[in-house]
Amino acid sequence: MSDSFTLSFRPEISLTTVGEQLTLKFAAHHFTLDNPKPGLRSALEHLQHSNLTVTQLTDLVMEADGVENGLSFETELQKLIHLGWICHSVLPLATAMPIMENYQLVAPVFDGEQPFTLSRFAFLHQENQQFVLESPLSKAKIILLDWRATALIAKLAQLDSSFTFETLADSLIDAEIGRSLMQLLMATEMIALKVESKALSQWQFHNLLFHRQTRSNRFDDPHKMQIPRFDDHGKFPIVKPPMSDRVISLEKPDLQELLYSDISLTAAIESRLSIREYDDQPITLHQLGEFLYRCARVKEVYTLDEDMMNIGECTRRPYPAGGALYELEIYPVINRCRGLDAGLYHYQPLSHTLSAIADDNPEVEALMFDAWKATGMQDVPQVLLIITARFGRLFWKYHGIGYGLILKHIGVLYQTFYLVATAMKLAPSAIGAGNSEQFGNIAHLNPDEEASVGEFILGSIKQNNNQPSTDN
Repeated sequence: MSDSFTLSFRPEISLTTVGEQLTLKFAAHHFTLDNPKPGLRSALEHLQHSNLTVTQLTDLVMEADGVENGLSFETELQKLIHLGWICHSVLPLATAMPIMENYQLVAPVFDGEQPFTLSRFAFLHQENQQFVLESPLSKAKIILLDWRATALIAKLAQLDSSFTFETLADSLIDAEIGRSLMQLLMATEMIALKVESKALSQWQFHNLLFHRQTRSNRFDDPHKMQIPRFDDHGKFPIVKPPMSDRVISLEKPDLQELLYSDISLTAAIESRLSIREYDDQPITLHQLGEFLYRCARVKEVYTLDEDMMNIGECTRRPYPAGGALYELEIYPVINRCRGLDAGLYHYQPLSHTLSAIADDNPEVEALMFDAWKATGMQDVPQVLLIITARFGRLFWKYHGIGYGLILKHIGVLYQTFYLVATAMKLAPSAIGAGNSEQFGNIAHLNPDEEASVGEFILGSIKQNNNQPSTDN
């Protein structure tokens, strides 16, 4: 291990002594040492209260406990690093704090002459009144303790191939400290030391960040340290209240009859297609009502026997949702539907009704126009279903992975749409684009509380011998 950095326990770790026992604890993990030797005890206390290098810590153990114990200490220290319990610092500039297990920090060979480039995946953000440098390629985050470290990061980001360590302004950073900081940035993959692989080059910054953030078990998510509680029932109830007093009741299909008359699940899966051309006779209000009932209605309202998280009422619906929280809302935009005027509506899944939000107007037509463009400008959609998420209904529990979970729910709902539409002989198609800001303005939504996250179009299938245009 390099002596370029000083070592310390991450701040969440507690070290307690009871009699001759010494216990280290971090989150749900802990281990206890019975009657640790003086040198080991001193080294662990220094890791909590001061910053020493590996050599300095090992010398402490060797001096008090002997050479053999000093050598074994370095091995045990490596295990703590691997667990993510140890921070590496270049004081007074920066500290690298592990954010997940299986952590290694190996300082590369540094000659001071090679050109340096900040990784295109590295990003700065403010956290707990500190500037933090992170990258989805790294298992650590760098806490910047001094403005001079931030200045160096800014210089590295300029992609100036002539910039080397030797070109640092003499008055900015002491040469030895600057050298150590560069090693820390290289060891944590904040500096790109080699040309990107072909596999990595296909990733855009935001895609890789989103993927790693929602698929990694990070240490620094405070919501994992305690059982969450839902304290916002009033703002995010199981279903939204009616959005207007113009309510249209929808018919309910006979599910018992459908059990006998519907095509099989296998037939629906095998014949499912995306269809974006429609019959001259549009979809009917009866068909739209049946579709929404079969896809998205509230089947049951219930409460948990043990409600440790204060969830309150829960619902069951035809599609699954994480925690049975059901944050998605459906807003039909009607272009052509027999029995229903054109305009924007909201579906209320408990009462199985539509609330009229806006009559047909240029703004509503713009939503339909965008959907038409996004699907290759074939037939203008008869019905556009805009799906929103009420974020607060979900984020309190699934804080770190909440948005990723919303997208999974969208996929589940899309497949339900497809299969039911196929069984009903309707023309369905998902859409891969939408304008959340435009829709939010029309529906008068606070974009931080609720915003559109998906779109789907629906219509009547052509009743002639010409096959409609489809894709997979």
